This record gives sequence, structure tokens and C-alpha cells, in this order.
Amino acid sequence: MGNICSRSRNETDNFNQPGRIVGSNPRQHAESPRAPVPTKTNWKGTPGRTLSGSDGRNIEQNASGAHENADEARANAAIAAQKRAEAASGGQGKLGAKLAKQKGKTGAQTLAEVSQSERDARDADQVAKDRNWD
Repeated sequence: MGNICSRSRNETDNFNQPGRIVGSNPRQHAESPRAPVPTKTNWKGTPGRTLSGSDGRNIEQNASGAHENADEARANAAIAAQKRAEAASGGQGKLGAKLAKQKGKTGAQTLAEVSQSERDARDADQVAKDRNWD
């Protein structure tokens, strides 16, 4: 068994080798071949591409490079956003009414309501204790 902090006898110490003068070039190693650096493209200037339509086939582009149904997609998105906004503000049923009522309360009203419910709970506990003659 060895020690975690011990040195391996096979390691070479950097100070055992002859040194070099400061400012001189280190030994030249054989460089491995590298892939060429890709050229920069202006990806912001190119129109976006849709891979396929809703029915699974490729969507054709018109001469200007824009999709034929881009206006239709924008209109559908606007309609969907409007429906979401109406649903969020519209009647949300029983829970929505409770939430709106709760949001309308002030801090003092909320504290008074919580205090009253705590007093009612203490009174009910006292009545149960008196009934059992504890």
C-alpha cells in the first residue's frame, strides 16, 4: 500500500532536466493537424427556415425567401394570445371569485380574520375541555 501524498518513482522532476534561458523559445513539438476555422456567416441576415408544415411536408418558400403562410401563423398567434388574455380576465368560477375577494382585502382585514378564527378555535377547545371535566 502506498501513501496518497507520496511521489511515484517513475515521475520526472522538472528541475532534474537542464534549464533554458528566460525569453528563449521552448522546444518545438510536432503539431497535430487541426480542422480549419469556419468562416463567419451573417446568420442574423438570413431568414429562418421551417423544417416541415403541420401536415409533415416541406413548406415551399416564395421568391423573397419568406414563407407563404407567415402572415397566417402571425394571425393565429395573435388570436391565441387574445383568447388567453380573455380567459385570464374572464369569469373563473367559484375559485376565481374567492381569489379575487381575497386579493381585495387589506392587510388589517386579513389579520382580523385570522385573529377571529384563532379565537374561535380556542373557545371551541375550552368548551371541549369543560365538557370532559379536565
